Formats: sequence, C-alpha cells, structure tokens
Amino acid sequence: MRAVRVLQFGGPEVLTLQRGVAVPEPRDNQVLIKVRACGVNPVETYIRSGSYARKPALPYTPGTDVAGVVEGVGEQVTAFKKGDRVFTTGTISGGYADYAVAAADRVFPLSDKLDFKQGAAIGIPYFTAYRALFQKGRAKAGERVLVHGASGGVGIATCQIARACGLKVLGTAGTEEGMSMVLRSGAHQVFNHREANYLDKIKEHTGMEGVDIIVEMLSNINLAADLQLLSCGGRVMVVGCRGPVEINPRDTMSKESSIIGVSLFLATEEERRECASALLDGIEAGWLKPMVGSEYPLEKAAQAHEDIIHSAGARGKMVLVP
Repeated sequence: MRAVRVLQFGGPEVLTLQRGVAVPEPRDNQVLIKVRACGVNPVETYIRSGSYARKPALPYTPGTDVAGVVEGVGEQVTAFKKGDRVFTTGTISGGYADYAVAAADRVFPLSDKLDFKQGAAIGIPYFTAYRALFQKGRAKAGERVLVHGASGGVGIATCQIARACGLKVLGTAGTEEGMSMVLRSGAHQVFNHREANYLDKIKEHTGMEGVDIIVEMLSNINLAADLQLLSCGGRVMVVGCRGPVEINPRDTMSKESSIIGVSLFLATEEERRECASALLDGIEAGWLKPMVGSEYPLEKAAQAHEDIIHSAGARGKMVLVP
C-alpha cells in the first residue's frame, strides 16, 4: 500500500509518500480500515515539526481522523464487520495511507447521512469542540459564545454544537466565503477578523454584557484582546496556539475570568464516551454536518501541511483523499 512517512522531524518536506508499505494487520481489539478520506489537523503539523509535547517514535505515519470501510477485524471485535462504513478518533498505524489500523474503541459507525470526507472531519474537530464547550467550559443554554476563528474544522464544529445546545453563537472569519460558512454552521452573527475595528463591533453587539465563553483557535494572537471581550466570570478556552503572547493578568481579576487550556489527548475514557454519545446523536438529529474544504491526494500531503498553517483563511475541513 501507499503511506506518508515521517523519517525525521522538520518542515512539511519531511512528509514522504512511500509505496509497497505492508498493510497492517488488526490484532485482537483492532479494526483494519480501507481509508477513503483522512482529516488534516493543525496539531499534526506541530507533531511533525518536533515542537509538540508528544513526539511519536520515528518513523511514523500521521493521521488520526479516518473514514472508510472495514476491511478486517481482530478476534475480539464484535461491534464491526467487513464492509461497515466507519470513522475514527484515532489510529494506531496512521491515517495518511491506503489502509489504517485503529483500536476498536476509537472506531464508530458512519451514518449514511454523511459521506466519507465528512466522516473524516468529525474526529478531532468535533470531539475537541464538545470538550471545550461542555467538559472544560461548562457552557449552558442561553450563554453567549464567541468562536474566534470559526471557519476551520474546530470552529465549524463549535458553531454547530453550540447552536444545537441553545447557546447564542458569534463567530469570526477572515474571508467572505468563510463568513458565509460560519453563518450556515449556526452562528447568529459573524464578524470579519481582518477588519481593524472588528473587536469594537463585537463589543457593540454584546453591549455591557460581554461574552461568556470564547473558543480561541489562535491564542498567541488574540488572547489579550479576548480578555477584554469577556463577561464577569467569562472563560477563554485555548484550543489553538502557535507561540507565546503577553497579557495583563489584571484583566482576569477585573471580571474574575478564566483562561482554560483544552487538550483532547487528556480526555478520560468516560469523557470520550460522553463526546461520542452526544455527537452520534447529533448526526442522527441532522445538526452535525461537517463542511469539507480543500482536498488533497496523498502525494500532496506536504502541501496540505503548508496550506493549513499559511493559507489566507480557513474554509471548512481539510482532507486527504487516497
């Protein structure tokens, strides 16, 4: 089979497509999946660079969010059979490949309501969004949430979940296409974060009340400004960060606000099951509908990693299609 391999940490150029790689075999509690699409997530670029806290053993194949068809199962797997449509929230062998092995408890049935590319957009984005809003952010119906950078995978997921759960949803994006996508994903109001005065517009919209929760995709740029937008007791959920930032801690004191980091990797099994249950219900109810953006073949994985960090504006979930 073909698989994208990382032989050494570095820039996007270290992603190498290899042919003739052995198809992995599923062990007792594992599922072998014929990959039809694999999501590309910003965290995968950080891991590839060697700058992330978690460093896999070299060489490795990136990719956690796979959607495809079950090719085979281990002896102890009873929930899936060959031919089932599935998506994953993690892989063992890596998803940037023609086939991937995943632990059975990281595999979920993919509804016929969604195609494979949409299935590959569920994993990290929607589980992270749910964790940020409810498990760490303690969001309640009626509260106001600002999704800062709402047109990417996690942002769209946050908008859909928050709207379905009764929150007042504000979002930002940097292009007209992105702003339209944010509104279609459930935001009540959208702002262009490339406009010089967009923060003033958000303050004007919220009046004296402020925002109860901010889900922040680029905290190294926005965190100091976020603290100015919060209500009393408001909280910033740090989902994405690409470097340091300077803030004035007094800004947290004046409103007794909180800055809370979010890491899906630290979720307990119970928390993962809670996420999965809520999101599978969302698929059936029809409000969980991932929006797919740029698509790349496996041989363009390096370009995908370049674009997800440096593109002008996110427009849906980026996927690899073998």
